[in-house]
This record gives sequence, C-alpha cells and structure tokens, in this order.
Amino acid sequence: MTREYAPPASGTGAPLSGSVLAEAAVVFAVVLSIHAAVWDRYSWCAVALAVQAFYVQYKWDRLLQQGSAVFQFRMSANSGLLPASMVMPLLGLVMKERCQSVGNTYFERFGIVVAATGMAVALFSSVLALGITRPVPTNTCVISGLAGGVIIYIMKHSLSVGEVIEVLEVLLIFVYLNMILLYLLPRCFTPGEALLVLGGISFMLNQLIKRSLTVVESQGDPVDFFLLVVVVGMVLMGIFFSTLFVFMDSGTWASSVFFHLMTCVLGLGVVLPWLHRLIRKNPLLWLLQFLFQTETRIYLLVYWSLLATLACLVVLYQNAKRSSSESKKHQAPTIARKYFHFIVVATYIPGILFDRTLLYVAATICLAVFIFLEYVRYFRIKPLGHTLRSLLSLFLDERDSGPLILTHIYLLLGMSLPIWLVPRPCTQKGSLGGARALVPYAGVLAVGVGDTVASIFGSTMGEIHWPGTKKTFEGTVTSVFAQIISVALILIFDSGVDLNYSYAWILGSISIVSLLEAYTTQIDNLLLPLYLLILLMA
Repeated sequence: MTREYAPPASGTGAPLSGSVLAEAAVVFAVVLSIHAAVWDRYSWCAVALAVQAFYVQYKWDRLLQQGSAVFQFRMSANSGLLPASMVMPLLGLVMKERCQSVGNTYFERFGIVVAATGMAVALFSSVLALGITRPVPTNTCVISGLAGGVIIYIMKHSLSVGEVIEVLEVLLIFVYLNMILLYLLPRCFTPGEALLVLGGISFMLNQLIKRSLTVVESQGDPVDFFLLVVVVGMVLMGIFFSTLFVFMDSGTWASSVFFHLMTCVLGLGVVLPWLHRLIRKNPLLWLLQFLFQTETRIYLLVYWSLLATLACLVVLYQNAKRSSSESKKHQAPTIARKYFHFIVVATYIPGILFDRTLLYVAATICLAVFIFLEYVRYFRIKPLGHTLRSLLSLFLDERDSGPLILTHIYLLLGMSLPIWLVPRPCTQKGSLGGARALVPYAGVLAVGVGDTVASIFGSTMGEIHWPGTKKTFEGTVTSVFAQIISVALILIFDSGVDLNYSYAWILGSISIVSLLEAYTTQIDNLLLPLYLLILLMA
C-alpha cells in the first residue's frame, strides 16, 4: 500500500477574511459581467448560484479549520467553493451564447447542458457542507434552498427529458468519483479544486459513454474522441492500480513488472479498441498519419522535442545544484520553477500560430505521459519510480501537500484548456472576432505570461502587499503590463487576430484575472486561464 500520510498542518490553514472577501468580489465582478453580456434566465441562475456559494463557502472554511470535513483536504488554502462553482456554469453560458450567434443549435443546447451540470455539482457540494455542519446553519440553508429552488425550477422548464437525465448521470458519476478519489488521494485538493477537477472528469466520462453508445460513422471529430478516451482511460487506470496496490506492495520488481504488463493490456485491450469504435479507423495508424501529415507538423514536432529535452536538462541541472549544496533541504527558487512556464509558452505559441489541431493532439499525448509518469512516481514503480521522486521533490511547494504532485499537470491543463474547450464548429463565420480572437491564447496570457511575471517581479521587487496576502501590488501591475504587451505582439504576428476595437474589454478582463491571481489560494495554473477564457468568450 503506497498511500502516504502526514500529520495535519498546524493552525487553521485559512487566509484572512479580507482576502476571501476580495477574492469573492473579483468572482462576483466576473459573474455580473457575464450576466450583463448574456442577460437571460440562465445568467440569473448563475447569479443565484454565486450568492449561495458565497455563503456556503464560509461553512466549508469552518469545517476545514475544525477538521470536521468528511475527507482530508489541502490545508494551505481556503475551500475555494465560490470561484470553482462558477467555472462550469459561466463556461456553459458563454458557449451557448457564441454557438447561438452562429446558428449552431446542437452546441447551443450543449452549452446549456454544461451550465446546468455545473450548477448541479456545485449545489451538491453546498448540500454536503450544510449537511455535516453542526449546529445546522439555518440562514445559510434558507439562502441555499431558495437559490437551489430557483435554479431547479428554471432548468426543469428549460431542459428536455434527455438533457435532465444527462445532468443526473454526471451528478451520479461525480458523487462516486468524490468518494473514491478523495479517499485514495488525501490532501491533494481543496473542496473547490475537487469540484472543478472531478466535475470536469465526470462530464467527460459521461460524454464518452454517451458517444460510445450512439456512435455513427463519420460523426464527430477524431481528435475530440482522442481527448475523451485518453483522459478517461488514464483516470480509470489510476483508480484500478490504486485499488490493486492497497493489497500488495507496489515497490517490488514483481509489482513493477505487473504494472507495466497491465498498462499494456489496458492500453491495447481497452483504450485502443474503444478509440477504434469511435473513429472507425486504426488508432495507431490514424495518429501516425495525423502527426506526420505535413512538413509544418514535422518541424513543430522536432522543435517541441528539443524543448522537452531542454526541460529535462533544467530538472537535472537544478538537482545537480541541490546535490552540491550543503543543505539537503534545498528547494528550487521561484525563478527556477518559472523556467518551465517560459518553456511552455515557447511550446504553445508556435502551435497556436501554425497548427492548432496538432497542438490539440500533442497536448493530449503530453497529458497522458505526465499522468503515467506520476503513477510511476507515486507507486514507486521500478526502474524510474524512486528517481522521479528524487528529481521532482526539488520543485515541490505548499500546494503539493498530498501524495500526488499535480502542479506540472495543472500547468499543462491551464495552457491546453482554451484549445480544448471551445467548440470548433462555433468558431467559424467570424464568431471569434474582437476579444474572442484571443481565446486560444488565454492560457498563454494568464499563466505563461501573467502569473510568471507577477511571481518573478513580486518576489524580487515587490514591497506593497495586497491586504491579507503574500502577493504584491508591483507583481500584479507588471503582470497586467506584460499581458498587454503580449496582446500587442499577438496582433503583430498572428494575422488572424482582429480585436475590432474591443480593447477596453480586453484590458478589463486581464486586470480582473490578475486581481484573482493576487487573492486566490486555489491552483492558479488551472483557475486563471478558465476565467480569462470565459471573459474573452463573452
């Protein structure tokens, strides 16, 4: 059994209430901005959800402080329920609005289902917190009940029977994933991060099952099926091995050989046939043909391989410095960790400019590799398990308090989600003009540029701290300026970007997300690109 435990963190682990209120104010600014842009019954539901999440978040924070939560959550942050609760509903709203503007009815309804699903899982998390809070918070229960009643009433009269069943299916999967993964992975998530990550996985699993049961030849894009199968396959593989290694020692050679054999069996016997059923082609031949289809793709693959080699050399160099250091507890400085942000920016910019479909597939493959290597490290699979533990321990921070190291996976997700989430049929007919033309760059701007510059300048030159946080005013201001400069460079080098004088909205969106970076204690690599994506799409 390889699950690792550590004693609880000292103190309450909760930030000052001022920082929580500031974070809530930023989130409400985003919600009201989207509400003003959309202004329909669904956006009113989003406002109601935000109000009840704001009240319930304090109950979750109290549960974390008292150690009364059902599962072990990450203690170096607040619950994060409000910012996490609003991501899927707002994303669904802007997706619906964009697809409605180009007349794509299928994806318009899909956006409504995304919004309804996000509201359902958020309400479940709220009910869970209220159900285990003692004494029962009467006022918060009333507010949550009223908001939930309004949302359920509107959705009942807006969704078809099939769509209601789909939302309930996702909710059921979410409940079971919560019970399984939060037990197997203590202290890896805050309640908000669990809501965001597990809610997304639940939705993808349900979509994969739905499409597998209703697959029709030539229906759907193979790259979309590839993403669904890879993500769901890797998650199910992790659950399988976590359950298996409860009953056996994963650090032996026999277990390691069994791990590699079962990985091949699951990959060749489950994942590939599943993908073959969806795309009606040999998956390996399709992938090879896709990757080497054009000369541009070959150049990009060679370039990305060189950058991957550079990233490995950075890891080895930093570990060599630790070995020569007198202190064995030497940790990589902030600037050293941000090297990877620069490498990721250098990876994604050419992909967005020259071949976004290739970037879509390459990011999916990279995610699968990252998750597989994390399994090898976590289960101590020979011959690389112990080596990976030693190499990656240098780059740990307070967010990696659980048995898994997730920050590099979150970085990849934050950069890739703006590429993956926007329905390509709704990007035709000029629907991504104005600020929406920057949507594919949301990860690059928010994480690759904004978060990196804020961290470096804030830690080296920052003196004026935002109230209740360690973040600095100087870091936030330089972050906004750096993103503005990046937008100007995108206008120069990407001829497909036409902002149509939407500069004020772009500046406001960048500033709001930079303020969220200053105040949030959640995983910013994941949260910031999603909020910038939502604002730019609106």
